[in-house]
Formats: sequence, structure tokens, C-alpha cells
Amino acid sequence: MSPIPELTQGTLTARGFRGFVPFRELPGSKVPTGHGIYVVIRADTAPPSFLPTSPAGHLKGRDPSVSAEKLGDAWVDGATVVYIGKAAGRNGLNQRLGDYRRHGLGLLAGHWGGRYIWQLADSDALLVAWRLMTGDDPGEAEQDLVDEFKQLHGGALPFANLRNNARKGTATDTCLN
Repeated sequence: MSPIPELTQGTLTARGFRGFVPFRELPGSKVPTGHGIYVVIRADTAPPSFLPTSPAGHLKGRDPSVSAEKLGDAWVDGATVVYIGKAAGRNGLNQRLGDYRRHGLGLLAGHWGGRYIWQLADSDALLVAWRLMTGDDPGEAEQDLVDEFKQLHGGALPFANLRNNARKGTATDTCLN
């Protein structure tokens, strides 16, 4: 059995992911409106620097900022994928990624998940990519990719994924903040 290849821009492109653009370029990137999954990658695998406070928007009065210690504990050395998400609903990927981008700009946008990325000092260099799905369940595809990441990284979740939505009939690991 051959080892699983690291999740990089190259391996994700080969699997049908498109985009690989900074969040600031999303409005002009023709993100599809269908269901799908998306990833945020940090091409630089050097240890990150963290901002003392998050520029992301507050949601229901909650500050998205967490301590550098908590961020350091969540960091996965050597990983390029820092977040894996899914999108469904009326406007799918386009709406969900737009919300994520607006949240990072400090606006009220309803994308609390994945908020740790905005405390990375180099968050402006992060790339977002998506894979449109026509017949498959984006929740299943998201979990498959999270499971693959965990297999590659000793059971760790991607940096900004704060909970593991385990499959039906299995235990769910959660880390709610």
C-alpha cells in the first residue's frame, strides 16, 4: 500500500479543485453557485506568526480572537491545508466563500467556523480553492477530506477546523470555542 500524498495545491488540483486565489480576489473569481467543498491553504510550511487579536467580525457579541498559545496548539507542522469546509444551499460555494471573506474583513457575515485563519499574520497570502459537486453530498466529501488529513497528520484536524463532524454511528470529537 503506497502512502497517501500530502494535500498540496498540486494534489488538490489533480482532484478537481479550482481557484487557488487569495480571499481578496474571490469577488472576481467566478466561484460557482453550486454545492461543493473548499479548502484554505498556506503554501509556506514554516511555523506561522499569530496576530494578538483577530481582525475578523464579531458574531453575536463574541470576539473571534484566541490566545497565541491556543493557536499554537492547533497548528499542524508541515501541513499546507489549514481549513476544510463545505457549502450547500441556494448559492452554494459562491455565498459561503463570500461570507468567509467578509468575516475576515471584520464584517458580520455568519462564518464563525475557520476563524483561526484570520489570526495568522500572513492570512493575506492564504489561498482558497473549491471543488464543485453535482451528485455527491458535500458533507460526506468534506468529512472524507478531513479524515484523509487526519490520517496524514497523526489524527490532528486542520488548523482552523475546530470540530470533527464524525460519520453517523461513530463518536464525534468536538472542540467548541
